Amino acid sequence: MGNNSQVVRKKAMTAQIVKLAWRNLWRNKIRTGIMLASMVFGLMGVVTMMGFLSGMYVSMIDNAIAWQTSDVQVQNRRYLEDPDINEVIVNPAALFSELERLPQVSAYSARVVADGMVASARANRGIRINGVNVTNEAAVTPIAAHIGHGTWLPETGRYPVVVSQKTAERLRLSLGSKVVLTFSDVNKDVTGAAFRVRGIYRSPSSSFDDANLYVRQQELSKLAGVEGVHEIAVLLDDSQGGDSFDNQGAKLVAQALRKVSSTQNQIRDWQQIQPMLATIISQMGVSNGVILLIFVTAMGFGIINIMLMSVFERTREFGVLMAVGMVKSKVFLLILLESCLLGVTGAGLGLLGSFAVIALLGQTGIPLGSMSEGLGAFGVDTTLYPVLKTGEYLGVFLTVVVASMLASLYPARQILKLRPVDAMSHKH
Repeated sequence: MGNNSQVVRKKAMTAQIVKLAWRNLWRNKIRTGIMLASMVFGLMGVVTMMGFLSGMYVSMIDNAIAWQTSDVQVQNRRYLEDPDINEVIVNPAALFSELERLPQVSAYSARVVADGMVASARANRGIRINGVNVTNEAAVTPIAAHIGHGTWLPETGRYPVVVSQKTAERLRLSLGSKVVLTFSDVNKDVTGAAFRVRGIYRSPSSSFDDANLYVRQQELSKLAGVEGVHEIAVLLDDSQGGDSFDNQGAKLVAQALRKVSSTQNQIRDWQQIQPMLATIISQMGVSNGVILLIFVTAMGFGIINIMLMSVFERTREFGVLMAVGMVKSKVFLLILLESCLLGVTGAGLGLLGSFAVIALLGQTGIPLGSMSEGLGAFGVDTTLYPVLKTGEYLGVFLTVVVASMLASLYPARQILKLRPVDAMSHKH
């Protein structure tokens, strides 16, 4: 019974200290209000910037997977070392059977690839010629939905080609224009044919647009004398995997394909194909952490300043409290709670505002304007949508609260160093 009463008294004492701390915090409403406003608006700016950077990375990675790497790729090992047109995938039929069986696989596309030249009546340039299955490629990459003029490769018709907007501008092409594709066949002889432009596409990556065009696989294979394919691109079902930064599903599919593949083939997930993307992901936490650290440091100095002023204004009060029997640990707890409540209030309001801003920008997007051309070289969309995970909101909240509590240690130490008699005789 005695233990229960002690617990009740401790809870009542704690509640009183919390109530007292909250009242003390608002003794000077203008000062506390200014500090809270600076925390709220500063935090909204910092969190929005973090969301902006995360959204840019998500855009870059999603576009790289969608247009360039897919989730998994298969090639002949020798082809990766030296892209010779004769180095086709060994026993692709076993791979196709396994891909049909795996539930994680949404679609896959086998390609015949040739490095050659594309020439119009006015100019020519080097290009990667992708010979694709019309239906499969449209399921793996979003190219069919990004045809700005004309249509995606038709199933019928003689020698159609789809080029990028950038290539069309450089070679001064329009729909129906004739282009000549030349490349080396399996015998190292130069071969080629005239194609008609049936569609003009534009991807988010200007470097990708600069280097790729599409023809039907059967026509490229016939012209080059190739039997087989050079590349298999695999797209996973989004519902089976994690977020944009997770390649665990790709690793599992790659592992399953290695079991049925010849050792002469190389099977890679998207982070292996583009290690730069893996580096970007590993650096995301660091960049966001640096931004948050700068804000928290500035905020901490502000809290130290406001708590010092608040504590020194009440030095005589603290002296009286200690003189009538309040232990120093309770005084320390009171000051700590004031700073903690300031941090919790500022962080809570700031994150609520940040959540609303990011939710709004997640619907409207942020047009990049003149920046879009430069960022397009990295595969970033012209409109960015900020992204921030729930765990990141929680991490920001805890960081701000902990920083607020740490900022109160110095003011608390200054008051606790004083003897009660010295504190009561203090004049401010």
